[in-house]
Amino acid sequence: MSTDSSDLFGALFQTPSANRTVAVLVPMPAPKPYSYSVPDGIAVEPGSVVQVPLGPRQVIGVVWDGGDEGVDPKKLRPISHVFDCPPLTKEMRDFIDWVASYTLSPPGLVARMALRAPNAFEPEPMVEGLRFVGGAPERMTPARARVLETGSGGLSWTRSGLAHAAGVSTSVVDGLVAQGIFETVFLPPPPVVAKPDPDFITSRLEGPQKDAAEEILAEVRKGEFAVSLIDGVTGSGKTEVYFEAIAETLRRGKQVLILLPEIALTASFLERFQDRFGAKPAEWHSDLPPRMREKVWRQAVTGEVRVVAGARSALFLPFEDLGLIIVDEEHDPAYKQEDRVFYNARDMAVVRARIGDFPVVLVSATPSVESQVNGQSGRYTTIHLPTRFGDAALPDLHLIDMRRHAPERGGFLSPVLVRAIGKTVEKKQQALLFLNRRGYAPLTLCRVCGHRFQCPQCSSWLVEHRFKRQLQCHQCGYSQHTPEACPECGTLDHLVACGPGVERIAEEVERHFPEARTIVLSSDIMGGVKRLRLELDAIAKGEADIVIGTQLVAKGHNFPLMTLVGIVDADLGLANGDPRAAERTFQLLSQVTGRAGRTGLKSHGLLQTYQPQHPVMQAIVSGDAGAFYEREIAERERAILPPFGRLASIIVSAETRHDAESHARGMRNAAPHVSGISVLGPAEAPLALVRGRHRFRLLVHGRRNSDMQGFLRALLAHSPKERGSVHVQLDIDPQSFL
Repeated sequence: MSTDSSDLFGALFQTPSANRTVAVLVPMPAPKPYSYSVPDGIAVEPGSVVQVPLGPRQVIGVVWDGGDEGVDPKKLRPISHVFDCPPLTKEMRDFIDWVASYTLSPPGLVARMALRAPNAFEPEPMVEGLRFVGGAPERMTPARARVLETGSGGLSWTRSGLAHAAGVSTSVVDGLVAQGIFETVFLPPPPVVAKPDPDFITSRLEGPQKDAAEEILAEVRKGEFAVSLIDGVTGSGKTEVYFEAIAETLRRGKQVLILLPEIALTASFLERFQDRFGAKPAEWHSDLPPRMREKVWRQAVTGEVRVVAGARSALFLPFEDLGLIIVDEEHDPAYKQEDRVFYNARDMAVVRARIGDFPVVLVSATPSVESQVNGQSGRYTTIHLPTRFGDAALPDLHLIDMRRHAPERGGFLSPVLVRAIGKTVEKKQQALLFLNRRGYAPLTLCRVCGHRFQCPQCSSWLVEHRFKRQLQCHQCGYSQHTPEACPECGTLDHLVACGPGVERIAEEVERHFPEARTIVLSSDIMGGVKRLRLELDAIAKGEADIVIGTQLVAKGHNFPLMTLVGIVDADLGLANGDPRAAERTFQLLSQVTGRAGRTGLKSHGLLQTYQPQHPVMQAIVSGDAGAFYEREIAERERAILPPFGRLASIIVSAETRHDAESHARGMRNAAPHVSGISVLGPAEAPLALVRGRHRFRLLVHGRRNSDMQGFLRALLAHSPKERGSVHVQLDIDPQSFL
């Protein structure tokens, strides 16, 4: 049968007809979805992941709820392609809309966070495999016999898997394939992780831990929205308790999300999970290779992955049937994203659980003030674990008054702390020195003319990194080689480092203990995350005597031989005007000192301070966290600060100081007059210059029941339009005031 060539040409290149329109949310800062036509023969529904034309480009989008039925489909550009992946659920779409509305962010930018793996939208390719079909080789060898014995059980194998299981090289398998004894088949792609078994081991919880697990399980079995806060001291078995909630959720056929502030560094958590469930959870974080991210995304949306452990961005994975969220270390500032879409993953996790009508569990040894208040008011169910698991005891904590026990000239460690380190090392145990300051010194200046090295693009000092022989800006990443002469006066060898960083403390430790094995842990060490994981593993195995680290060491690590923790500068976090300074300092120091004595060895914590009477210091050494929270909550309530009031930060930046200040003043003048809401500023931000851009801040303060979002929408609507280099950033519920 013949076909006219003109008919074939027309069939190939005709414009598809369309009979309806749909709204498509595209990943760009547009205020609402765009309308597109649906060609005949293409089936879409709300949540379908599609490709659409946008200007000269083809972009990925999501079919959204609603559509402009009043527009003639023939006047709209058609959808180009529908991807073969499950649609985003109504629950996920509602969550994206809620986050966009609350944070005043374009919904397309929020949806973009849920579509971070574009190569995962089509099914994974099948894997080539082998299946035994019978027969015998022309010549039998012991290697071939092992392959036949392994592969003749009716299962299909990959070539490498069969060779490995039989203990032979792949060439032996290839020889049998060539003789027709195995045939080629195609297998579904393997899962990124094996399915966890909720009954892999039997729970061995006792006493308070068992009671806490039963309380959590009661909420999980209801299968309804509820927020539980596990408030337990370090080492109290909080992880084992919420593992039971995970097990019950898996038995119910639901998926689980575990949020961790530093998942890339917590290899020990993954191992504990595997010990309990027989398989590791799937990981999701920025250091995951792109191909693995695509696999995890795809298998989460299809339901093959049952448990994901991830950083804050994992909250936007489109799970098929999510039934539980765990937020470990719920107080951690790392849950706050301050780029493009500003959100707090802890708070948004509670929102996602409410929309999905399933439980969420918050976990911390030092809960946030907001969570404490929610627990006291009955919004959250608080579960207390006041004692450590097993025979472990909390460390004995003592303050070192630096006014009475000053360091030797040029040093930063008190003689009291130095003696304690010496005794610890003699006993073949480990000491941890904590200083939340990277590099060698926070400031370098010239003794002759007083010149201070400052970042040319930011209003911050350059930090000396002596290991790298560099001066670095920790705001924008600018760096320069450490000079030998002052660039201002030209004097040689008169540059002096002011103040300590972890590298300088390491130098001092090596002077006191030259034979000790010392490790420095900091986020900017050479080798990145892989190196940090190796260092943490070495510490856990006892391959270091003295560990010197920044806040990385406070992230839930378990060091069995750690019996001494020394805080080099306990006052550091209190030296700014941040309204959360006391809370943050209490949390960080409590978490760090909690690294000691987790396996039952007698342990100590020593805090060097010039303010021994400060309420934070007294609360830590007395172990009276309740008194600290009571005082902090009362102060917040008196000042109408969160959670008793609401805050929103507006940062106006521009290439010139005049443009930034002028636009900020214009916004201030455009603010509507609303009872219960006030606008403070504008004023220069504490970091007034970042990456060459001048910054001014406005702070909006309202009562708890204030319509903050409505106020800000009205303010933005009447404010001057952003022109030239001016850019405005909104941060609802700010955590940082820099």
